[in-house]
Amino acid sequence: MEWATLAATLGGALIAMAGSVLADRLRTRQEDRRGLQERRRVVYTEFIAAAGAAHTELRRLAQHGGEAADLEDASRQALVDARVFEVRERLFLDASPRIARAGQTMFEGLRALRRTVAAGAGVSTPAFHEVYHPYLQAVWSYRAAVREELEGPALSPAEFGWSAWDGRERCPHCREGGAAPASAHG
Repeated sequence: MEWATLAATLGGALIAMAGSVLADRLRTRQEDRRGLQERRRVVYTEFIAAAGAAHTELRRLAQHGGEAADLEDASRQALVDARVFEVRERLFLDASPRIARAGQTMFEGLRALRRTVAAGAGVSTPAFHEVYHPYLQAVWSYRAAVREELEGPALSPAEFGWSAWDGRERCPHCREGGAAPASAHG
């Protein structure tokens, strides 16, 4: 009888320990998932903000390019000052593959805009608009992908009264083929 009691006690202890280990493991996994989700939310937001800051400076250079001594250097510095490269690397570390792809597409569009501004294209030139509108499309595609991943309600251009994300329909330069006012693409 003593052996049976001892075996039952040991068996119960093993079951209790296994349950504690399993519960602790599940709790740790859940905390890791929450931590990753929070890191993703932060870096997704930082990336769009950094790209937005660089975009603003590139537009300023395109509007007042003649004031910059070296547009190539000034346009490169716009991306550096906005920390786009730094935040992009963090994005690649924590982002899901889908968001990383959308972020890279957006980044490539921003770099194309930078090259166009560095070449001297002003905001009213066709060269500027050839890269500007695909960049806007990439920005909105990134936002939509992030919202979907973070389980936010989807957005569509129609909710803003638009037919597309690229902004061409709202662009006086693209609609009329004429010069766009400096504030047309904010």
